[in-house]
Amino acid sequence: MLSSSPGPIGVFDSGYGGLTILNSIRQQLPQYDYLYLGDNARAPYGPRSFDVVYEFTRQAVLRLFEMGCHLVILGCNTASAKALRTIQQNDLPKWDAERRVLGVIRPTAEVIGELTKSRHVGILATEGTIKSESYNLEIQKLHPDIKVSGVACPFWVPLVEYNEADSPGADYFVKKRIDQIMAKDPEIDAIILGCTHYPLLMPKIMKYLPEGVKIISQGEYVASSLKAYLERHIEIERKCGKHSSVHYLTTENPEKFKESAQIFLNEEKEIEVENITLG
Repeated sequence: MLSSSPGPIGVFDSGYGGLTILNSIRQQLPQYDYLYLGDNARAPYGPRSFDVVYEFTRQAVLRLFEMGCHLVILGCNTASAKALRTIQQNDLPKWDAERRVLGVIRPTAEVIGELTKSRHVGILATEGTIKSESYNLEIQKLHPDIKVSGVACPFWVPLVEYNEADSPGADYFVKKRIDQIMAKDPEIDAIILGCTHYPLLMPKIMKYLPEGVKIISQGEYVASSLKAYLERHIEIERKCGKHSSVHYLTTENPEKFKESAQIFLNEEKEIEVENITLG
């Protein structure tokens, strides 16, 4: 039986990238409690099949519900692309129709119409997100006149996770993908970073970005969208605890999580991390 008492807002990711989303949300909504879950033991999700990503994401969301969350944000583009709709349509009615799961793709798709003048948009993301065409579908639904082109960036996540984002070696991989997407459609004037790791490559991205092209990083738009969502849905907002707390869970080694999380977090103090098992 799931608890009806107020609880934290859950943020789930396959690894560390969702911490960039959590940071942005906490900046705009510092009053709430948060529970972050990284399925680091089974990351990355990008190359995995739809069925596997759905099953892993389903396990994580259910665990966060069991730990008191009434609202869970999938701070992971792959999970949002491959699992969100099925969980919303099939699982929530069985678990608890009053709980909610939201993703990171739609908030960016909603605002992109205001950010492009040429109506040509690029997506840089993991292979799984590009193959799912989730951004294309969401953007086309909301803005049928926008042309979307996507390019997968397979080496960008390891560059960030191995703390090589500032290294000279990163330049080659960043420039290669930016050149590739601009060659695909030279009229692109806005590029969405469709992976939560990619903002940590921002200095390199800006270095090779053609003049006049905007980079859209998801965090601030996901946070603004969540703020508006809670204002519209008071029944959910009332179920979110408000003690400004944040707790971290990982399916990997907590010490390893602490060390790697410092790359993504702006925390001065050491964070407390708990190990859990999914599945």
